[in-house]
Amino acid sequence: MPQGALLTSMSAPAPTPIPLTSIAVLRQHHSQLIRLGVASHPAHARRLLSFLARDADSHFPYASRLLAHHPAPHPALFNPLFSALPTRHAAGLLALMLSLPLHPDHFTFPRILPGAQPLHLVAQLHALLLKLGFHAHTQSLNALLAAYLANARPDLASRVFRGGGGGALDVVSWTTMVGGLVKLGLVDDARELFDGMPERNLVSWNAMMSGYVKAGRFLDALEVFDEMRARGVDGNAFVAATAVVACTGAGALARGREVHRWVEQSGIEVDDKLATAVVDMYCKCGCVEEAWRVFEALPARGLTSWNCMIGGFAVHGRGEDALKLFGRMEREGVAPDDVTLVNVLTACAHAGMLSEGRHYFNYISQRYGIEPKMEHYGCMVDLYGRAGQLDEAKKVIQDMPMEPDVGVLGALFGASKIHGDVDLGEAIGWRVIELDPQNSGRYVLLANLLATAGRWEDVARVRRLMDERNVSKEAGRSVIEVQGEVCEFQCGGLCHPQAEEVYVYAMVREMMRKIRAEGYVPDTRDVLHAIAEEEKETPLLYHSEKLAIAFGLLRTRSGDTIRITKNLRVCRDCHEATKFVSCVFDRDIVVRDRNRFHHFKDGLCSCKDYW
Repeated sequence: MPQGALLTSMSAPAPTPIPLTSIAVLRQHHSQLIRLGVASHPAHARRLLSFLARDADSHFPYASRLLAHHPAPHPALFNPLFSALPTRHAAGLLALMLSLPLHPDHFTFPRILPGAQPLHLVAQLHALLLKLGFHAHTQSLNALLAAYLANARPDLASRVFRGGGGGALDVVSWTTMVGGLVKLGLVDDARELFDGMPERNLVSWNAMMSGYVKAGRFLDALEVFDEMRARGVDGNAFVAATAVVACTGAGALARGREVHRWVEQSGIEVDDKLATAVVDMYCKCGCVEEAWRVFEALPARGLTSWNCMIGGFAVHGRGEDALKLFGRMEREGVAPDDVTLVNVLTACAHAGMLSEGRHYFNYISQRYGIEPKMEHYGCMVDLYGRAGQLDEAKKVIQDMPMEPDVGVLGALFGASKIHGDVDLGEAIGWRVIELDPQNSGRYVLLANLLATAGRWEDVARVRRLMDERNVSKEAGRSVIEVQGEVCEFQCGGLCHPQAEEVYVYAMVREMMRKIRAEGYVPDTRDVLHAIAEEEKETPLLYHSEKLAIAFGLLRTRSGDTIRITKNLRVCRDCHEATKFVSCVFDRDIVVRDRNRFHHFKDGLCSCKDYW
């Protein structure tokens, strides 16, 4: 670009602005501006650079030449490009800026720092920031904090934070630190900082709650939410969605209903994200009918809401309802995505709808151009595997266009255990263990499979391998909410005040005595030890689900509903025992395990023993 053309007088009339729709159009318009001598006018230069910033990576050479030859460069022309450029170009643009020479202004570092990588570049920018005297500029300081945290250096961020001085730090500084620490998994450090904040805004509250949710500490997240409300802070859709997700994770239906009422009473606008969170909460807390009422009342439904409701029907074993809703979704002109396909296939798998699953796998992928991914093939393996068609499941794996991952092989592994195919299960099991060596569930499943065949030496071999790799068996945990109180029980023990312990254990024994009298027989096939049959029954007695049910029986009355969330798949013995309990003690019992929901009522389960 000739520099003389840019130095031409800017007194000529400017051309009529035209839409800049492509780089070719921009070049033509730029040429016209040069001929008229107005290309360097700030308004025209900003317009050209704004378009180039839309794809700054591709158009970086053009933008840098334009800036390098500008007769009166100003930081305002450079700054919009910094946030749009990848680090390698942003550093080059900054070098160009300094070479003109042109110093950054108050908007430069906040644009370039947050996405800066690698760490040595952040350190160089930090040094330049100090040299130019921006260390007391709040926005620049906050950007520097974000950069160090994004590079996983909370120590350096903390040093900058502590040295920032009272005048330079604001609520954004504190919130940046809290949010960055929780993203790095340092939730307790974030909470300590959060508790010391001189002031908080909604972003601060949500950052702390989200951190607990991501760490799986749902009750802690709800504690923060309660504190926010106690201080009279008005929430918004983001905070509400986080609180609802915390209720979902904790399986706390009563709390979820309370948060939902708070949303309605507060007049918070329910966007698609919040609506989906509420529907998902009711689905995952075992109230699919309430989820349906919320879904039907939505004034507008985005794709995520449809997917959530279809998925809710799927995990509750209501395959026909899921397929009907999918048909309605199509009729209303909403195109499915790959998540929809997963949910539809899951619905078919949990309901044993083989022909429907085959049909929708082909129909949705072909009709809507959705290329099946690993998870879709995993659903098909699960579909055939649950139905006992292991040869068909193997054929799906053989015909896949990609190598199966541990999830796909794990579906076949689980199916071989359910249907007692020891040879297939053993072959797949060792392969799955090598692909996922730190997952204790894989070892336990293989050991259980071998134990059913009486192969105790091989069971011991699996256990030795676990010991050698320092893999600990994941303890079974069940969470129950009764009268607004959420309690957790572990297999063989209680996470509950000791004053309750003697009563819960006594209730378990009484519960088992009564259901035995009605015909219950313990299913000891999954007990690993080669010991006498009567001795095998003792470990089954104190499974976390039975402890939680016993606690629920102590706290509820005839006709009430007991809701339990379990971290593992329901074992065969607990499943059978719970059917008897529902009849003998006249309770509806809803159990959400790792895979799906089981609704026990009058001695029957909604899964029809197909899970």
